[in-house]
Amino acid sequence: MSDVNADSWVSSGHRPMGFPEFVIVIASIMALNPLAMDIMLPALPNIGAAFKIPVENHLQLVLSTFLIGFGAGQFVMGPLSDRFGRRPVLLGGMAVYAVASVLAVAAPSFETLLLARALQGLGTAATRVIATSIVRDCYFGRRMASVMSLAMMVFIAVPVVAPSFGQAVLLVTAWRGIFVVLMLYGLLALAWCVLRLPETLPQSERRSLAPADVLSAFLQTVTHRQTIGYATAAGSVIGALFAYVFCAQQVFTGIYHLGHYFPLAFAAIAAGTAIAGFLNARLVGRLGMRVISHGALTLYTAVAGVMLLTESLGVLPLALFMVLSALMMFSFGMMVANFTALAMEPQGHIAGTASSLYGSITTLIGIVVGMAIGQSFDGTLLPFSIGFFLSTLAALAIVLVVEKGRLFKPQHRPI
Repeated sequence: MSDVNADSWVSSGHRPMGFPEFVIVIASIMALNPLAMDIMLPALPNIGAAFKIPVENHLQLVLSTFLIGFGAGQFVMGPLSDRFGRRPVLLGGMAVYAVASVLAVAAPSFETLLLARALQGLGTAATRVIATSIVRDCYFGRRMASVMSLAMMVFIAVPVVAPSFGQAVLLVTAWRGIFVVLMLYGLLALAWCVLRLPETLPQSERRSLAPADVLSAFLQTVTHRQTIGYATAAGSVIGALFAYVFCAQQVFTGIYHLGHYFPLAFAAIAAGTAIAGFLNARLVGRLGMRVISHGALTLYTAVAGVMLLTESLGVLPLALFMVLSALMMFSFGMMVANFTALAMEPQGHIAGTASSLYGSITTLIGIVVGMAIGQSFDGTLLPFSIGFFLSTLAALAIVLVVEKGRLFKPQHRPI
């Protein structure tokens, strides 16, 4: 498993795509979501000025409304894809994303812009759910975790460059030009999938949309200890990450006065997640998902504790905040693919529905936690530090319950 291109384990389920193209396509459609989030960060003050938004924290709605559409949409994408196949649901979601981008370009009011953002989130719900389902259709266990890590290593580069890209767009056009960029990227990804991505769910494995069958699949997912446990734990750690993204522009420009250099600081910190994705893809086959993710969760908790302590003492300068934030991103990157794989591993027979519920649960928990922290921003890092620490402790407690008090327990399944 150290050589992720080994022919002996590459699935034939995604032909005619080879392995590298498959990973890049999965990463590309997953990247629709973080691109639509992070490219907006430099534009928030411009949007606020354009629509005369009096309360700065209200601009976070441009991000959180998108995530609400994303989280809510995932409830239906999985069952639809289990019934009709992966391709039609994926392509339909990407079309909605493109149309919503056009609506955002023409939005006459802040409320219309928020509607467009919710529709964009709805469209990316299909891309996120279907990407995970397609990977689960073709791989399982540590192989699935390795493929997901490679895909995430590619698409996580998006948050690294997206704010700088957004800043560059703002140098040549108004904030609406950012939505033109999102529309063009969505259409390019849509065309690639139309031409190259095969259907990965055979007719024989499709499930009925009868209410009793859908409810049964939902119950199988939410009553499975491993699946629901890792979903809620992931939601808790994602909540801290959402809060960081919601507050990033205010923190770097308001507290640390970086001005137009904010995207560079954001990129330097986000690079930690890409590094983690690369390392996880190389190590997960040897060490297993639990060993790596539990170690990362331990580091995440320690970072949260140090950040809270230093902010409480009034000794959190920019350099230390960036180091701690980079470690937060790194540990998050070592957790997220493995938490996803652990949650999805028992659900191969209902991968679409399980992926929907996993995505909805993690996103909606993350939104609630992230908005609670973000809306409490008061010009200091204390609300964020407290929220980061409490949400991380909750995730650690949940994982301890799921694993019956034993962390770092190696897997004995064949790979």
